[in-house]
Amino acid sequence: MVNGEGGFIGSDLSNYSDARSADDIRSVITDPGKSLDPRKRPVTVTTLNGKTQTGMTRNEDNFSLQIQALDGTFHLFTKSELRSIEYQAQPLMPADYGSRLSREELDNLVSYLMSIGRANFVRSGNKRPPGRDEDAKE
Repeated sequence: MVNGEGGFIGSDLSNYSDARSADDIRSVITDPGKSLDPRKRPVTVTTLNGKTQTGMTRNEDNFSLQIQALDGTFHLFTKSELRSIEYQAQPLMPADYGSRLSREELDNLVSYLMSIGRANFVRSGNKRPPGRDEDAKE
């Protein structure tokens, strides 16, 4: 999702590039599982009666788990009603963009993410995106 448009399962990328370099963004695109935040991994739950549901964790505490399924529906589970909770090792994002996309396509995607991050940062009233060494020099 970017600026409120697009899918709902993945992260909002509107400001994704604010604290990341172009190389970091390229690395995440070509190897999405490398630095995956454990809270952003897909999860599969199995209820005591054997039904399973897969999705993304949206809320979790010691007693309950809310997931958003791939079709967008939300499911709230009491952990005492679950036989198992399995956090998947790999993200939903395909891991083959490094071979599926050309160098130019990757460059264009990274440039796009960098440009929307800068535009949103400036639109918010800030003068310089944080963490940009080239912008910090005056």
